[in-house]
Amino acid sequence: MAKRLTLFILIGLAAGIVLGLSLNASIDDGSPAAAARLSEIAGYFSIITAVFLRLIKMIIAPLVFATLVAGIAHMGDTTALGRIGGRALGWFVGASLVSLSLGLVLVNLFQPGVGLDFPIPPVTAGSGVEQAAFNLKDFVTHVFPASGIEAMAKNEILQIVIFSIFIGVAITAVGEKAAPLVRGIEALVQVMLVVTNYVMRMAPIAVFAAVTGTLAERGPSIIGNLAYFMGTFYVGIILLWLLLIAVCYAIVGRRTTLLVRYIREPLLLAFSTASSEAAYPRTLEALDKFGVPPRIASFVLPLGYSFNLDGSMIYMTFATIFIAQAYGIDLSLGQEITMLLVLMITSKGIAGVPRASLVVIAATLGFFNIPEAGLLLIIGIDHFLDMGRSATNVVGNAVASAVIAKWEGQLDPLEPDAIPDPRAPAGHGPAHPTQSFAETPALGGDRPA
Repeated sequence: MAKRLTLFILIGLAAGIVLGLSLNASIDDGSPAAAARLSEIAGYFSIITAVFLRLIKMIIAPLVFATLVAGIAHMGDTTALGRIGGRALGWFVGASLVSLSLGLVLVNLFQPGVGLDFPIPPVTAGSGVEQAAFNLKDFVTHVFPASGIEAMAKNEILQIVIFSIFIGVAITAVGEKAAPLVRGIEALVQVMLVVTNYVMRMAPIAVFAAVTGTLAERGPSIIGNLAYFMGTFYVGIILLWLLLIAVCYAIVGRRTTLLVRYIREPLLLAFSTASSEAAYPRTLEALDKFGVPPRIASFVLPLGYSFNLDGSMIYMTFATIFIAQAYGIDLSLGQEITMLLVLMITSKGIAGVPRASLVVIAATLGFFNIPEAGLLLIIGIDHFLDMGRSATNVVGNAVASAVIAKWEGQLDPLEPDAIPDPRAPAGHGPAHPTQSFAETPALGGDRPA
């Protein structure tokens, strides 16, 4: 299904490019009347994209709640898991902040959205982005919900996250008595993933409409701007890879070069399929060969797939600020730092969701009163960006597993043997850990296979 969807999105992208450029070339003669006509045509196409955006917003609240609660419930409460989990989460928070900050710095350095000058839709033009509205007091108090139900009804993403954390921790404390509730939430995760797949089936049509309307109204010059956006984003991806590997080298030592060699196959698999979940079994095998004990890898890796999506992190700040730049919205340093903190919180717990980054960006744009239609500027090229994000998620989680094994003093000596057969019994390779987490929801990269 994912491969067919990707193909259809690419077809929709290509068809939108052809039709949009054709409309622009046949109608645009430089006159105000032609510009008005093209704007009217783009408005008709925007109906489709508006429906798609509303469907994405529809799934945000139940999806975040179910996946985050299920993820916390599966963390376990033993001393060993608590210690490893604490170290893992500490690394994840640090890596996420670094990734988000790197994206923030690079998007302000390269400024890929400056010069696009899209007009702000009238419905949001009056509100703008008020600097005084984003002080520390308002941010902190807004995070905590007065009612979990109200937060979901109003799609208040930050409050939903806080409510979910309380529920997940309480379920872990209750233990076995809460098992029926956990199973119910796991079922809700599966249901919401199916609903998300239904919504994503409209993506090719939405991409076609978005690209057609944009190119018809703006002309071929927009393509060059998006190419620059993609190029600068991949520069950021390469810099993040180098940074992660350098930190791993400083902690683990010279054998980091072997880790890079072992993860080449899962990395290429994630890149080619745009899914880090597809590379999960191979990543476990590579970590086992590198010397990370299966009991550490089988806990840290799936936890990282829920909370340590480094590629998605850098993309979220990069894309969100790009959209603000495209609409000519100037954000102060304080507002950008606030946005970084918002993304840090709202991005947790929705791994394995198709186009998870788009869901988070859509919620964040609304929080900062940036036109949500800006999401359509990047959805047409999102597949190509997703390839880089997914590969980066594999690199980040492999590095995290190796570093935490080193901190635990349990990094095994290197063995010259081949990677064990994944069908081997427990204790003889990564097959058993892989199976133990196979049914755990919320595992995966930015988009499941």
